[in-house]
Amino acid sequence: MEYHDEKPAVGHQSTSILVRRLARDNLRHYWRQLVLALFCMAVVSLTTALSAYLMEPIVNDVFIAENESMLWWVSGAVFITFMAKGFASYGQSLLMSFVGLRIIADNQTRLYRHLIGMDLGFFHSMPSGRLVSRFLVDINHMRVAVSNALTGFGKDMLSLIGLVSVMFIQDWQLALMAFFVFPAAVYPIVRLGRRMRKVTANTQEETGLFTAILDQSFAGIRVVKAYGMEPYETTRVSGLVERIFALTIKSARIRALSSPIMETLGGTAVSVVIVYGGYRVIHQNLDPGSFFSFITALLLAYEPMKRLANLNASLQEGLAGAQRLFDLLDMKSSIQEHADAKPLSTPTDGAITLEDVKFSYDEGHPALNGVSMNIPAGKTIALVGPSGAGKSTILNLIPRFHDIDSGVIRIDGNDVRDVKLESLYANIALVSQEVTLFDDTVRANIAYGKPGASEAEIEDAAHHAAALEFIRELPSGFDTMVGERGVKLSGGQRQRLAIARAILKNAPILLLDEATSALDTESERHVQAALDHLMKDRTTLVIAHRLSTIVDSDVIYVIQNGRIVEQGPHDTLLAKGGAYEKLYALQFASNAAHLPAPAEED
Repeated sequence: MEYHDEKPAVGHQSTSILVRRLARDNLRHYWRQLVLALFCMAVVSLTTALSAYLMEPIVNDVFIAENESMLWWVSGAVFITFMAKGFASYGQSLLMSFVGLRIIADNQTRLYRHLIGMDLGFFHSMPSGRLVSRFLVDINHMRVAVSNALTGFGKDMLSLIGLVSVMFIQDWQLALMAFFVFPAAVYPIVRLGRRMRKVTANTQEETGLFTAILDQSFAGIRVVKAYGMEPYETTRVSGLVERIFALTIKSARIRALSSPIMETLGGTAVSVVIVYGGYRVIHQNLDPGSFFSFITALLLAYEPMKRLANLNASLQEGLAGAQRLFDLLDMKSSIQEHADAKPLSTPTDGAITLEDVKFSYDEGHPALNGVSMNIPAGKTIALVGPSGAGKSTILNLIPRFHDIDSGVIRIDGNDVRDVKLESLYANIALVSQEVTLFDDTVRANIAYGKPGASEAEIEDAAHHAAALEFIRELPSGFDTMVGERGVKLSGGQRQRLAIARAILKNAPILLLDEATSALDTESERHVQAALDHLMKDRTTLVIAHRLSTIVDSDVIYVIQNGRIVEQGPHDTLLAKGGAYEKLYALQFASNAAHLPAPAEED
């Protein structure tokens, strides 16, 4: 399966579809909090409408009729109204903040669980910085769509309904005149929302690229400095920063456009109401209290109207993040476990066979072309050949990091595509030339091969990997933090920790990809002895640049251009005088060239 690192097709799902999926995936788990928040919103809207309605008795009964008894009754009602509104606002704000933050946490966990199950091809095509951006940027934007937009829509819509009801109760003719202009605002507001969603999606894409470049330049800082490329990297980053700035200011401009639209329409409505309502008050068709109550409701309704207009822009921002999140969640790994997959027995015997295996990373460019191998249980098999011949590809196909194009790979007679992945991984240990250590303690990095391992088991694995001595010399011993990617350790030290991890796992199948390549001669001697002990009675595939380390292998396969050109024990291959003999002679000559010349005798 191929993954293409392309910009998403922005807006290919409608707002209604995305909103329904957001509600289905995120809101249904928190319906109790949402119902309680909705109740608080209803209280806020009711008290807002009541505060406008109370203007009628304040004007008519207190100021015009000068009724002293009403003074205390009305002031008490106003106090209770505002107090209830304050507590209800607090409740709905707290509840919706909880829901919004839970949505972030749930989706970050959900996305990580999904991504960690994807195949290697996906990670090779998707820069890690862009994936990190989905967690930090897109999901936060989605929270805006689900939490803030829902809160705003619920509270402002209910408040608007309550205030409009007050306006119609006081004077339905004035209410109709006040609202005739607002339908004109719907079309431009919808258009602005669509533009906002597109701009936000592009901004998020550029932010992902920005995160990726930062990650790459900081991780490769030694190369950047060694080649004097600081100005080049700075130019790349500054260019991205400027593009993000341009998109962000465009987003701000689009969002701000709703303000003049709503202000102009609002001013038109208020002006019409003042002229018509004032005319009716002057001619005694409308009492002043009702008119002031109407005006208060209209002015109070104007604010939720503006917020609802701006809400569409915020909603579209969030939906852009939701779209990108769903795009990732909808991707399927090319490595799928069959519903009827059976587990390998643990421990397995470890016999491996490859039958006419063909595989391509890119269509039309085969990495392996008809490879067949028979690896008996407990034997050591070596793969040699030039770089790019397909040796590491063979190792990656056995644990099913990729699926083959045709042919079959079996372990103990079981097609690896028909067994449970968990049991497959449990029976294989891998030590690669690309050592991966985590920013954790030495102990935790070794125990990664066997979670829950005892202290004695960890120390024993370190001892057999020739790592115990240097670990004890570290500032905090096994509790020393190794730094990001093991940056605080030397290459040889990192490699020995990786070997200790594999020793601790004690799997029946061992894959060694240049496992001793980063070691000095003394360390390699100790580690090779440990590996010889570890490989005993285990099925082992070894890729080694130094042919001297694999001369004792049971069978050596020579790989060239994705094919096996020779196979057999070391002595047999040397005697044939073919490809292996040439590789061996070339390496021997290269090594001899670096030896000091013998001293001349007098």
